Amino acid sequence: MFIVNSYTLAIVFCIITMLCWGSWANTQKLASKNWRFELFYWDYVLGILMFSIISAFTLGSMGSEGRSFLPDLAQASNANILGALLGGVIFNAANILFSAAIAIAGMAVAFPLGIGLALVLGVIINYMASQKGDPLMLFIGVGFVMLAIIINALAYKKASKVKNVVSSRGILLALIAGTLMSFFYRFIAASMDLDNFANPEAGKMTPYTAVFIFSVGILISNFLFNTILMKYPLEGEPTNYKAYFKGKTGTHLVGILGGLIWGLGNSLNIIAAGQAGPAISYGLGQGATLIAALWGVFVWKEFKGAPQGTKSLIVQMLLFFVIGIGFIIYAGIKA
Repeated sequence: MFIVNSYTLAIVFCIITMLCWGSWANTQKLASKNWRFELFYWDYVLGILMFSIISAFTLGSMGSEGRSFLPDLAQASNANILGALLGGVIFNAANILFSAAIAIAGMAVAFPLGIGLALVLGVIINYMASQKGDPLMLFIGVGFVMLAIIINALAYKKASKVKNVVSSRGILLALIAGTLMSFFYRFIAASMDLDNFANPEAGKMTPYTAVFIFSVGILISNFLFNTILMKYPLEGEPTNYKAYFKGKTGTHLVGILGGLIWGLGNSLNIIAAGQAGPAISYGLGQGATLIAALWGVFVWKEFKGAPQGTKSLIVQMLLFFVIGIGFIIYAGIKA
């Protein structure tokens, strides 16, 4: 299987993750013009699973290093399989709420609040489990990210001329989603031997197998979570599976593309964790907030018409995110 053997390449993979995780929501924005996000989400989940399968039978099964996908899956212990599955369940609960927050509050608000919070908490959780990287540099970086989150909240407050129930609901959903999302990565990381991908401990899984099991957990839990949400939506009228199967092929493909994009970022991030460590790898990946904010501000014009001073706050928010990400990268170099 393919293994990352340098910190530089691991950082490159994490930056690609950042781009993928910060960009997949554009497909939701495109589909939302005539497609409920609950229906979009089914295609998105299928896209994530599809990429994990493609990755497992290509990069996860080629080369001379490590165990290939099928032998690795066969030897995995029940505890590690259940751990990766649980990671998928937790992620799915968080991501459904997060997708709803995007639909209600927009990318420029949902990403900095939800994913920013997930970055801060996730880095702390993953560093406590695997202390790889200079802690001072790492947490200085996290501190700058926290400042960026606060500034983004101020920008949103300034841009909101009328306080209403819908926007408050979107913010609350983003915060709940971010809290939940900070935990999923730890379960995937625990199911692997992060110190030795080439010759992992018996019962532990390679990154490709862990990502596949994680994706299965997302799909299985979606039959519960998303079915409930379709019947009792957080916004709008209830929908059903009949409406899903009436969707146009192009609309379904947009959702699948979103899942493929997120899945690519997830796979590269997990592969990079062996060299960078889970805290740095996860933290950089969740720098997706910066990418999503750029999409939301400059492409989707989510702050259009905001009062004077809002643009200055947005620039400050982006600057602090960039500085924070820089410190997170340096944490691995210094260590």
